[in-house]
Amino acid sequence: MVLLKELYRNFLIHLQEIYTLGEATTITDWIFESIAGIKRADIIKEPMRPLKLSTTKPLNEALAQLLEHMPIQYVVGEAWFYHLKLKVNDQVLIPRPETEELVELAIRHCKSIITDPAILDIGTGSGCIAIAIKKNLPAARVTAIDISENALQVATENAKKYHTAVNFIKLDLLQEISWVPLPLYDIIISNPPYIPLKEKNTMAKNVLDYEPPTALFVADENPLIFYDKIAVFGRSHLHPGGRIFLETNESLAKETKEIFDKDYSGVQIKKDRMGKERMVIACY
Repeated sequence: MVLLKELYRNFLIHLQEIYTLGEATTITDWIFESIAGIKRADIIKEPMRPLKLSTTKPLNEALAQLLEHMPIQYVVGEAWFYHLKLKVNDQVLIPRPETEELVELAIRHCKSIITDPAILDIGTGSGCIAIAIKKNLPAARVTAIDISENALQVATENAKKYHTAVNFIKLDLLQEISWVPLPLYDIIISNPPYIPLKEKNTMAKNVLDYEPPTALFVADENPLIFYDKIAVFGRSHLHPGGRIFLETNESLAKETKEIFDKDYSGVQIKKDRMGKERMVIACY
């Protein structure tokens, strides 16, 4: 049998081939607790504990996946977002911290002026945005759309887990005919695809090889296609005074703002905590 401290040390040594010591430690702790129920405190208290094959086998399988650059969130099948532990797989993007900041802005706005807003989340993926908003604004009427049936299945599971009533709809935003059944909203929020294909070669292997490309990439010749459509959609589907909250490509934030300057007022670029221009907010 393998001793607990030996297996833990083996993880750290191998993961440092692709991660820093700090990252390797965080990942190892997460893997051990998620897969084997072994917490950091257990490793400190019982370093000489022998581990059965039923414990070591899934842990070693996880290590093999990590060494192939699979994101830990896909390895363990979960990701944290806005204090929620959500199911994720390779059919949905892994929720990012900057998206939490976008959600925070929307929630804060709604709490200040609207008691039961009608909210639309465009490109919901795992459902992280819609579910976080509904959890924090119980009176909100939240609808979430996505083109991917597989993504909507993941989002539905996450909504059920947190008992959040979100109306999930399969819909292709780029097809304007599909907009007809949708009502008016107070808030539209979206983290749409915004990475030009030409930027592929600059991206990390764990993103490029595992996360769904349709949720990441847009054609080089029209990288702002989703923002163009959202601007048009908002003109026919926002209540007067309604707002749009968008995550953006930091290198195209100003161009994104210009799209909304034409028909919207008070259009702002917001920086994230890292000082990057990652959000655009527009009032109709």
